[in-house]
Parts: sequence; structure tokens; C-alpha cells
Amino acid sequence: MLKKNKKKINLLDLNLKKMIDFFLQLGEKKFRAIQMMEWIYKKYCINFNKMHNLSNILKHKLKNVSVIQLPQCSEEKKSNDGTIKWKFLFNTEFVETVYIPEKNRATLCISSQAGCALKCNFCATGKLGYTRNLLVSEIIGQIWFVINKIHQFKLKNYILHPITNIVMMGMGEPLLNLRNIIPVIDIIIDKNGFNFSKNKVTLSTAGIVPAINKIAGKIDISLAISLHAPNDNIRDMIMPINKVYNINMLLLSIKNYLSKSTANRGIVTIEYIMLLNINDSISHAKELSVLLKNIPCKINLIPWNPIKNSFYQCSSYEKIIIFSNYLKNKGFIVTIRKNRGSDIDAACGQLIGKNISQVNI
Repeated sequence: MLKKNKKKINLLDLNLKKMIDFFLQLGEKKFRAIQMMEWIYKKYCINFNKMHNLSNILKHKLKNVSVIQLPQCSEEKKSNDGTIKWKFLFNTEFVETVYIPEKNRATLCISSQAGCALKCNFCATGKLGYTRNLLVSEIIGQIWFVINKIHQFKLKNYILHPITNIVMMGMGEPLLNLRNIIPVIDIIIDKNGFNFSKNKVTLSTAGIVPAINKIAGKIDISLAISLHAPNDNIRDMIMPINKVYNINMLLLSIKNYLSKSTANRGIVTIEYIMLLNINDSISHAKELSVLLKNIPCKINLIPWNPIKNSFYQCSSYEKIIIFSNYLKNKGFIVTIRKNRGSDIDAACGQLIGKNISQVNI
């Protein structure tokens, strides 16, 4: 039997397994956990009083030991291109979430940490520094808030496309918060949770090799690797993590993950930011094609988005096209990421939880 503690359990922190354990400890049957998941993730109800198939006795028990607490949204900004950025306050940290609509789909980019410890020097989040890992409830709460927001908009005849894809590409390095990311993924793909297809959920990592190896065979969702360089010399310069886990180590871990995964047709997404005169020449494209020749992958070229106090420049559109065409001629699937939300500091690499003009990075 659970004892009443000063700090109540936030039910958003619990995947189905932990939810079942929670209700068993309350002296309740297993099916109550599934009912609770349904109320939270199917009916978007977080008020115990409105859960009509729970007895008054159970509601009283729940109120004594638990809450369903969502993150506090402090700001909403909408881009000229339809992208929406929400800023959430978690204790004293601000964290951002981005909704990116397209014609037939909508992607939600969620954050896993307040700040980031990896210090990639082309990224505003990395320059911000690391504060802490987000809790399961804080990550799941981002998704819950936005899906519910879309539903509320619909009731007001203001239509936003439902979320079709979730990407862990916001603030932070997800694989440095593995303890909380695993239950988050459980809830996202569980039929009793958000019930997303594993092919529609992507975890993006800068290359935490031990964590990639650890999740291989345990987590099966789409994997994206922030590679951004065709060799160790360049990657060491722009991504300090490469001095710990170099490209060869990273590629071996990717192969290991793919050997145990069926998500996204068994391929990995290679993210490659285009930096003028740093990694964008034809010789770099040739190096990249050799590097990735035995990796089942698609390559996503990302035009660099400006951040404060940076000497980098984005490659010209012409150079990006030449780079892309070379890789395509070598048989690679290549896409060029659209610039979305840069007017509200919501584009790739721009998230810091505060206006860039307010922070000395």
C-alpha cells in the first residue's frame, strides 16, 4: 500500500508497467492502470473528478498520493511560415517545443534536457550549457500539451494538422537522459499511450556510442545521427563529443543498432549541417560518400541557421545543391531540410529557452 508522501507521484512520469505497479500498490486491480492511461492519453482528461468509471474511494486514494501535473506554458510564438514554438517553465528552467506543420503532416520537435552539455559550437543550445535532465513527465507533458492544444483549436474551428511525427531533436542530448527517455518512448508508442508508430518517432543523437549500443534491441524507433562532418578533424573542431567517440566508433554503433531494428525500413538518418567553407566542398561530399557507403542511410542536409556571436555562415544554396547532387549520383537518398521558424528562433540549432538577444552565448 502506498503511503501518503509530501511529494505526490506525477502520473505522467509512469509508463504502463510503472502505472500497473502503482495501482497494485494502491490495492487496486491491473485494469485500473489501463483505465488511467486511457483517461490521460486517449481522452486527455487530467481531472480525477471527471473520470466517471473510477469509484469515489479510488479517486480519494489517487488525490492523496498522486497528481497529473502538466508543464506550465509561459509563451507561444507563431512564425510567418506556420511553425509554432511553445516555451515551458520547468521549476526555474525554460525549455522549448516546436510544432512544424506541412501540407499532409505535422512534426513535433521535443526537448529532453534544459540546455545541453555537448557544446557543439554551431548550436545555440550547446553554447547555452547544461542545467539538468528533464523528467519523464516534463517530456511527455510537452506532447500532451500540444496535442490537447490542437484539439482545443479544432473545437474553436481553428484547424491545425494533427501531429504525425515526433522527433527528439529539441534542446539537449536525449541519450544523456536515457533513464527518462526509455519510458518516454514507451508511452509514445504504447497502444495505451499516445500510440504512435515506431516509424514516426525519431531519436536524434550527436553520437553517445555506449548509449546507442545499450538501446540496440531494446528500443526500436527511427534513429538520426548528427554527423555534420566527413572526417574526424572537422568533427573534432565543431563537435567536441567526437574527441570521446570518434566517427569510426559511431558508425560501428549505428551498424549494431540497425542490425536489431526494423524501424524506418532499417535505415538511419544522417544529419549534416552545411557550413560555408567548413564541410561543404565537393571533396567533403566525396569523403562523406566513402564514409557512408556501407551504412543504410538517408542524408538530410541542413542549411545552418544563424545564432548570436558565431563566425559561421551558411553554405550558399548553389553549394548545397552541388553537394546534394554529388551524393545522389552516388546512389544516396538525400533531402535538404527546409528552413522553418527562424523568425521566432525556432529553427534547428536556435533553441535556448530564452530570446537569443537576452542571453550572452
